[in-house]
Amino acid sequence: MERAEHRIIVKRYTHSQTDEWNSFVATCRNGTFLHMRQYMEYHADRFEDHSLMFFRDSALIAIMPAHIKGDLFCSHNGLTYGGILFPDNTTTETTLQIFNALQEYLIKETTAKSIIYKPVPPIYHRYPCEEDIYALFRNDAKLIECKVSSAIKTKDALPFKGRRKLTAAMTSRLSISEEGDYAPFWGILDNRLKSKYGIAPVHSLEEIERLHSFFPTNIKLFTVRDENANILGGTVLYITKNCVHMQYSATTEEGRRISALDYLYEYLIGKLFKEKEYFDFGVSVEEGGKILNSGLIAYKERLGGRAVTYNTYLIDLKTTER
Repeated sequence: MERAEHRIIVKRYTHSQTDEWNSFVATCRNGTFLHMRQYMEYHADRFEDHSLMFFRDSALIAIMPAHIKGDLFCSHNGLTYGGILFPDNTTTETTLQIFNALQEYLIKETTAKSIIYKPVPPIYHRYPCEEDIYALFRNDAKLIECKVSSAIKTKDALPFKGRRKLTAAMTSRLSISEEGDYAPFWGILDNRLKSKYGIAPVHSLEEIERLHSFFPTNIKLFTVRDENANILGGTVLYITKNCVHMQYSATTEEGRRISALDYLYEYLIGKLFKEKEYFDFGVSVEEGGKILNSGLIAYKERLGGRAVTYNTYLIDLKTTER
């Protein structure tokens, strides 16, 4: 039986703990820059932050980016992935105790009736870290979203089969560069998303520029230009220790005609980021995974991508005692 003095204490994060939070993220097996407070708080006006910190014997042992939405406790709808973040020494038994402490806290201190939980996919783990997946099973969690992405294992990639092979004459006219000014590409991206899907980018130009200023080594824009320096296409990458994730990509009509992104991807995957473990092209689904964009995922699979899932779980709290 767990001794009282070794019980896990759950506390709500406060702004005064920013440095402690960020330092802890850097020690976690499943933490990335998306969990840093500077990233989480760029859209603080959209989410009522209710992030949690877990302590045992005054030592911080886990953290959870989260917010409250009605009667839902979410980790975290403003992030691609959230979940509980664990350092190297967290065991499976401790993880079960953390989940118990989480539910006790929510029942006692909030009006939440359910937990929305988005674990960090394994391609972002610095070291194996799926204790929370077992804890989800033990707590009767229900899988409510399964978003299929396509990732390449860069050191043992499948054959790269793009739409077409660019000729030497064509590639001699093209140049690839990292961009500091996001505005020209953002115009191309915005036009493409609106014309094809009727939507806007998740981030505004101001937001992505601010995030880039906070994380210049983690958020980068690469473009393909022609001999007249016109942008034909580009991609915004989120770069973590193990994985390069394609957050946005878009081309002009001419860029699509000559398959400029194939040229860019081959360079990024085969040369610039060949030392990373994975290159992730992003999801190809709608409505939480219920609709598969067959054409989009087929293109990514021709480039060598294979399925990685971004899952979301629901845990109903045992609230009968309220």
